[in-house]
Amino acid sequence: MLSHLSIRDIVLIERLDLGFERGLSVLTGETGAGKSILLDSLSLALGARGDGGLVRQGCDRGQVTAAFDVPQDHPVRALLRENGLDDEGDLIFRRTQSADGRTKVYINDQPASVALMRQAGQMLVEIHGQHDDRALVEPDAHRRLLDAFGGLQGDAASVGSLHQGWRQAVKAAAEHRARVEDAAREADYLRSSVEELETLSPIDGEEDELAERRARMMKAEKIATDINETNDILSGQGAPLPMLSSLLRRLERKAAEAPGLLDEVIEHLAAAVDRLSDAQTAAEAAMRAAEFDPDELESCEERLFALRAASRKYNVPVSELPALAERMVSALAELDAGEEKMAELDARAGETERAYRDAAQALSQRRHETAAVLAEAVMAELPALKLERAVFSVDIKSDAEQGGADGIDQVAFHVRTNPGTRPGPILKVASGGELSRFLLALKVALADRGSAPTLVFDEIDTGVGGAVADAIGKRLKRLAADVQVLSVTHAPQVAARASTHMLIAKGADSGETVTTRVSTMDSESRQEEIARMLAGASVTDEARAAAGRLLSEAP
Repeated sequence: MLSHLSIRDIVLIERLDLGFERGLSVLTGETGAGKSILLDSLSLALGARGDGGLVRQGCDRGQVTAAFDVPQDHPVRALLRENGLDDEGDLIFRRTQSADGRTKVYINDQPASVALMRQAGQMLVEIHGQHDDRALVEPDAHRRLLDAFGGLQGDAASVGSLHQGWRQAVKAAAEHRARVEDAAREADYLRSSVEELETLSPIDGEEDELAERRARMMKAEKIATDINETNDILSGQGAPLPMLSSLLRRLERKAAEAPGLLDEVIEHLAAAVDRLSDAQTAAEAAMRAAEFDPDELESCEERLFALRAASRKYNVPVSELPALAERMVSALAELDAGEEKMAELDARAGETERAYRDAAQALSQRRHETAAVLAEAVMAELPALKLERAVFSVDIKSDAEQGGADGIDQVAFHVRTNPGTRPGPILKVASGGELSRFLLALKVALADRGSAPTLVFDEIDTGVGGAVADAIGKRLKRLAADVQVLSVTHAPQVAARASTHMLIAKGADSGETVTTRVSTMDSESRQEEIARMLAGASVTDEARAAAGRLLSEAP
């Protein structure tokens, strides 16, 4: 239920904090006192469209906060959790409206969207009035109310699940059929491609390995010429090493004839011979290391070029060729097994369709039975609401061939307000005052089924009085036994039946700025207010006495 409403700087309201109780609460006051502002503020906190014109003159922004006490298993808590919002404790909806048109939304002090606030708000509060037909404007709402009255929500949810399963089965069959047809059109291409790729047999990482081997062999090929030339110089004809070795031996023989003269020459020449010998050995080793098989290079290049040609042909990196081959093999296998699987999927689609249609037909039968009971319950409320000549009916059109997630039924509430006329959709036939009374009768028949936990009725007693207003008050009181009811009223018969009575008044503050105030009245001030509602501007003792009788007679 709505437990608290806080309003700051909205139109004529500067600062207002209201607490609400269970049962029937009424708000009364003179015309123009600000009752519509109060409801507009509540609507703003429920996700209604914002408007910079709602901000109090001279202020940059206004704010409305609504707190709700709802059970832990209420669907609105699941909705908030699905959207990543905390749902612990009371639910607090806060809306700030800037004068420049910008608006911000918070649910439990967490930023949220207006759309989510609106969706959650509709689950918590319904606002109804003579010109507010949101509960009756959509046929889907009629179907939901009928299901709620008959306790058919579980059956309807089951039909919805079966419909979803059927559609998924149909989709799976259609997608498989499309894949099989695509594969069939490309069967020859697939087979030749699979054969080519199986012959090629690409291996993961093969391209990099081949490229590296090819690079090594090409480098070896380039340097081999220089190594061979070096070896020829060091070891071939005219090589310096034999000449130097012969010269070294001659000098060593002559060294004794001239002591000390050739020692240094022999030393350096011996070192040169040793170095040249080492260079010759190294050159021979380099030649052996640089040797490669030209056939191996050719084979490596052919393999590498074949892989890259396949890559270009199939428009995938070489590294993805193995996976492509697997996909093509799978596509061929699917084509081969496609007909068998297609038959299985078609059979599954048929089974789920039959299950859906059987459940939808059973739900439709129960809806037709429930419709008669709901019509009877609403009709029982009409005479007291001065609609004794009216007829309420539930029109159900069923089409087994056009079923949807909600079943095969289109549900619409029809009324006939005068004998001799044809019944028609309630929104087209009923006037504003009649519509509000039909709605009240419907809500009483439904009791706490199919309703938000808080119902707000905005002057649904306009244009009626006496016994009809008293009947409206009785029915609002009955409704309040199951859900929280707030009623903005001009009827003293309605106000007298409230458990909480609030007075809306407009006055000037110390700065002569007009503001709207709301106060909860005690028994004495309440009797005076009801007397004013009975008598008008001049309250007489007779009006006070009549107000006292209304309060004492109201249960």
